[in-house]
Amino acid sequence: MIRRRGLTLVEVIVSLAILSVIGTLAFTTLGTTMGVHEAIETAGGSRRTARTALSTITRELQLAYMTKNTTAVNTYRTVFVGKDQDDSDTLWFATLGHKRKYRNSRECDQGEVTLFTDDDPERREHMVLYHRAGPRIDHEPDKDGPIMPLARGVTRFDLRYLDPRTGEWKDDWDSTGAETMGILPRSVQIVLGLATPHPDKEGDYEISTYVRTVMLAMSTAQTRSIFARGQN
Repeated sequence: MIRRRGLTLVEVIVSLAILSVIGTLAFTTLGTTMGVHEAIETAGGSRRTARTALSTITRELQLAYMTKNTTAVNTYRTVFVGKDQDDSDTLWFATLGHKRKYRNSRECDQGEVTLFTDDDPERREHMVLYHRAGPRIDHEPDKDGPIMPLARGVTRFDLRYLDPRTGEWKDDWDSTGAETMGILPRSVQIVLGLATPHPDKEGDYEISTYVRTVMLAMSTAQTRSIFARGQN
């Protein structure tokens, strides 16, 4: 006759302790993995937001233009005006990069664009970068057209403009002013700062800064230095 021997109380307690340790390790590993995954997703979302916003601005800036007809009254007006406001600059300009979204609509490739920031209603310490796209050129270059957010959680939107005559960077630009009347900058440098929630510290944010320099295709060629090499 075969006698079956069961587990003793000590063996049961030891087994439960081992299972408890294994469960704790598995839960900790799973929590760490989920935290890393969430941090990666958050960082990836910030990069996607920056890439989308900068791509939109780049496409329109590259095709910024100004008409030679500066005497038209109450018909249309093309300008390029950028105002320096510390880390929340404003820019409006005419572009040939407008995209028609509706069939048979009275639009073409010409349009008016305004870029500006305002307080984020969800996070007061941050801003929202807005994009206004006017479907037609008129005599009010900074008005009309739908306004859509390009990026949220913005901490910095800073622009600089390269003067094609001097090769110097300027913090603001005004094609209607005496100094730069009727002139487009050669390039525009964009600095965009975005805040993402800190993966370990609740309520804190990490700041990511993205920089891009856009050359305007229809701007005057930059004056070359007499010391520059190559042909004129």
